[in-house]
Amino acid sequence: MAGRINDDDVKAVRDAVPIDAVVSEYLQLRNAGGGNLKGLCPFHDEKSPSFQVSPGKGLFHCFGCQEGGDTIAFVMKIDHLSFSETVERLAAKAGITLRYEEGGYNPSHQRGERIRLIEAHQAAAEFYVRALESPEAEIGRAFLAERGFDQDAAAHFRVGYSPAGWDHLTRYLRGKGFSDKELITSGLSQDGRRGPIDRFRGRLMWPISDTAGDIVGFGARKLRDDDNGPKYLNTPETPIYKKSQVLYGIDLAKKDIAKASRAVVVEGYTDVMACHLAGVTTAIATCGTAFGNDHIKILRRLLMDNGSARVIFTFDGDAAGQKAALRAFEDDQKFAAETYIAIAPDGMDPCDLRLAKGDDSVRDLVEPRTPLFEFALRQIVGRYDLETPAGRAAALDEAAAVVAKIKTSSVQREVAVQLAGLVGILDQEFVVHRVAQLAHWARSKGGDHGDRGGRGGPQGRGPRGGAPQQPAPAPGFSGPALNLRSPAHRTERELLKLALQKPALVSPAFDAYGVDEFTAPPYAAVRQCIEEAGGAEQGIADNREYLVAVMDAAPDNTVRNLVTELAVEVFHGRIIDETYAGMQLVHVRLRAVDRRIDDVQGSLVRLGSHVAPQDLAAAQNEVWVLQQYAQTLRAHGAAAL
Repeated sequence: MAGRINDDDVKAVRDAVPIDAVVSEYLQLRNAGGGNLKGLCPFHDEKSPSFQVSPGKGLFHCFGCQEGGDTIAFVMKIDHLSFSETVERLAAKAGITLRYEEGGYNPSHQRGERIRLIEAHQAAAEFYVRALESPEAEIGRAFLAERGFDQDAAAHFRVGYSPAGWDHLTRYLRGKGFSDKELITSGLSQDGRRGPIDRFRGRLMWPISDTAGDIVGFGARKLRDDDNGPKYLNTPETPIYKKSQVLYGIDLAKKDIAKASRAVVVEGYTDVMACHLAGVTTAIATCGTAFGNDHIKILRRLLMDNGSARVIFTFDGDAAGQKAALRAFEDDQKFAAETYIAIAPDGMDPCDLRLAKGDDSVRDLVEPRTPLFEFALRQIVGRYDLETPAGRAAALDEAAAVVAKIKTSSVQREVAVQLAGLVGILDQEFVVHRVAQLAHWARSKGGDHGDRGGRGGPQGRGPRGGAPQQPAPAPGFSGPALNLRSPAHRTERELLKLALQKPALVSPAFDAYGVDEFTAPPYAAVRQCIEEAGGAEQGIADNREYLVAVMDAAPDNTVRNLVTELAVEVFHGRIIDETYAGMQLVHVRLRAVDRRIDDVQGSLVRLGSHVAPQDLAAAQNEVWVLQQYAQTLRAHGAAAL
């Protein structure tokens, strides 16, 4: 049975790994004010950043999809790990040795599958790097040298060599404690007649890492003529490697992509190497598949879709490269960044260009000049004879259908005008109308039901200055939905934010407030969580542990997500001090007192003459006491609490 990780060690891991450092491995974060950071949510498609991180509290929350939690919750969700796998991964990052209860620690049995597979890939990468120094690997070193890559370049990109024997790596990893099942599952080995054998043999090896920098697969290049396999052989689909979700070089390029708001997409491993060595450190490549939706999501989170972002595609000038460019244009609208295409003279790729003309030529190649849409339209139009009316009509029909897919009407019109010029049709409005007509037909057939994150679509519900204007009803709560136009709901929300973020300002008064003083059921649920966590006073000494305790007290994910939302949301007031906190405390209490007065008086009216004299006297006395209390609150504020 797997041992349970010691609670103190879990706390140590949570405290040791800053949440902003972890989140920054997956997306670009910018200042959101109030000590918070913001970025594009990695858990749903959005155009405007509604994902916030609070480094001081160790929490994240998305105001768009309502996902939230601490560092452990973020890694669990984004990498699909179990709790123990996540803690082990973060512990390794922080250099913390974990203790296990209920049977002790047995790494071979207790470490999660993902952790084990990544460790196997790391060990394999080290094995391949050492093998590149062997006499047998001379052919691999010669291949690299012919393409302008010396020993330092190979080391920087961790290029290695897989020996030509049947099971060199398999035997090595067995000696490291990995089981045959793990080796097969990882894709490093495959079934042979007498047991597992190496999948990669006699090839040059490039490790493929995910955004976090973990090696999840390999790309292998054929070196010998007697190798009957494909020119490039990649790791098969495994629990940790999905070729549509990885970009070669992203671990090396991600910081510069975020910093420069620019990404260069090339076609191969050697092209990435050539670009980086030439100073184009934002270069990445797909791994044996077309550039698609999941790749776009990775780049969008790093580019954060600001107005100056650029994505430059480099494709070969041959038919395959032109086809790839057209396919990329199909997905162009999923970027908010501007997209361009770069084709080297004589159709050379960046690696060949660097060899022939040097580093400067590579840097010059990727300077954005030709918009991708313009290149794509020229490719379409170029297939027709524009000297004849029939040729112009056919070119317009095909190209207009492509332009009609542009979701933003202003961009669609601008491109349609340029299409008219390319085809040679003087009546620009005719072309604009034709494109709009095709777009309308596509929508009427159900081809498009609104923006999915493309340029110019509806803005996301970013928490500028506070909460979204009208949150949807939270599932699992009974009672009316939140209405932030309600003064009562706004004040209750602000008081809960104070209790979670600045408990010293509302303690000890807040802890005397009953759950029934919060009229919105979701807020009452959060108040109950705070009470079960020991009250807001617990947050004065250690706010992080207090927030963890509040989240642990939540009965379900809906309440837990609301806790993280309130814990990172900015306040409405400009100055958050004791005076501001006192106002929220007084307003919530006053409304509770007024509601109680109304309830008692309403009961008396309904009962009329049927109420017993002693009950009437008690009710009248309660109303009088409550009215006096309300008057004192209005006159003296928080001092009367």
